[in-house]
Amino acid sequence: MKRTPKAAFFIVFVVIAALVYTSFFGVYQNFGDRRDAVIKGASDIRFGIDIRGGVDATFKPAEGVTGVTDDQIQGVKDVIELRLVADGITDYEVYADTANQSVIVRFPWKSDETNFDPQAALAEIGQTARLAFYYGHETTTETDAEGNTYQVPTGDLVLTGADVDNATVYFDNESGEYAVSLKLLESGKEAFATATKKQYESGGTISIWLDHDMISYPKVNAVIGDGSASISGGFDLESATDLANLINAGALDFDIVVANYGSISPTLGASALDAMVLAGIIAFILIAIFIILTYRLPGVIAVIALAGQVAGSIAAVSGYFSFLNGFTLTLPGIAGIILSVGMGIDANVITAERIREEARLGKTIDGSIATGCKSSFSAIFDGNVTTMLVAVILMGVFGPPSGLFAKILYPFLFMFPAATTGTVYSFGYTLLMGIIFNFIMGVFASRLMLQSVTRFKIFRKPWLIGGVRE
Repeated sequence: MKRTPKAAFFIVFVVIAALVYTSFFGVYQNFGDRRDAVIKGASDIRFGIDIRGGVDATFKPAEGVTGVTDDQIQGVKDVIELRLVADGITDYEVYADTANQSVIVRFPWKSDETNFDPQAALAEIGQTARLAFYYGHETTTETDAEGNTYQVPTGDLVLTGADVDNATVYFDNESGEYAVSLKLLESGKEAFATATKKQYESGGTISIWLDHDMISYPKVNAVIGDGSASISGGFDLESATDLANLINAGALDFDIVVANYGSISPTLGASALDAMVLAGIIAFILIAIFIILTYRLPGVIAVIALAGQVAGSIAAVSGYFSFLNGFTLTLPGIAGIILSVGMGIDANVITAERIREEARLGKTIDGSIATGCKSSFSAIFDGNVTTMLVAVILMGVFGPPSGLFAKILYPFLFMFPAATTGTVYSFGYTLLMGIIFNFIMGVFASRLMLQSVTRFKIFRKPWLIGGVRE
């Protein structure tokens, strides 16, 4: 049997320690009065309405807009919903009130919000405004009847939002940067092909406008005749996502305005959250003491793995990983983390018990660990996979219809109406992430560390893994 190198324990321990520290405290850079997050920590987590409160707003078609159908109101709801999810806002409520031709939206404050200004918060979900593409990016200044000045494009119109299918973010492996993929409907392909041919030959640009704001003006590097374009140029994940969201939000053929807005009080409050965090720390310490006293060396390893699992769950919510947006943490979301940690404790206890049984039967240390890990894997795997399936179903059923899991489960859910409930979606997400990190930490990392540390002579004593003291 191939033996695990002694250095493996220290490598895994350092990785887990770094994850624990950075996921809780983050890494930041200060530029004068500005503080930018290099790695987001627990302080960057956006808490749900039930914990911190939020914003209540009603969107309606602009004054003078007539002939708006129920399907169009539903389209406004879908656009707003997609913007919320794309920004990692999962604790939200969006209702399409077709009788009054309005959309009611409730969502939580940002993590760094201090002024609690509903009007400013509404800017985050983007303007459901009119999207347009123009030749070039030159502008001129105009003044409206109220004396407000704004910029307008000088080039001719190429497309409107009615010609846009969708915009998505992807990572360009060739350039090593994020970019935006733009898909057009049939109605816009010919005009876009003509515009890109003209601008490509002249080395020009095509600007993208949302009402009176020019949100991008990419240079045309190719003639595009199939309606599939790529917008690139120094984007990071956040800026690429913002551009894609703005394009998607503007793909409506009429204007939407905020009819009224207000604040929502939290049902729990920050003080209760602090108490929950303190209770969690105390519970973790008590569990750690119990596991170490009961299972000795495997218990110590289990505590390290559990710390890594908790840190991984926090990282998956805060936006720590660049490929995952920050996620709104609600009370059900916290329950999902707690449940997954409980399953992590269960996985480590099952393994430690099996190892102790083998050691008391007189097997060698290496034999006890190998047999105990092998015999416990199936029970741990079955329990975690079934819970993971439940989490996926919750995210598919209660998440946005355009979400990954909703699409996967569409053959089973197509007969049911969409039931977007952010708090349940949040529970499913944190539970799923917790189970994934349970596999990484509680199954693989802990076993690797235990097999490695028992290579040292000082730890090669049967009683340290539950055997009889000699």
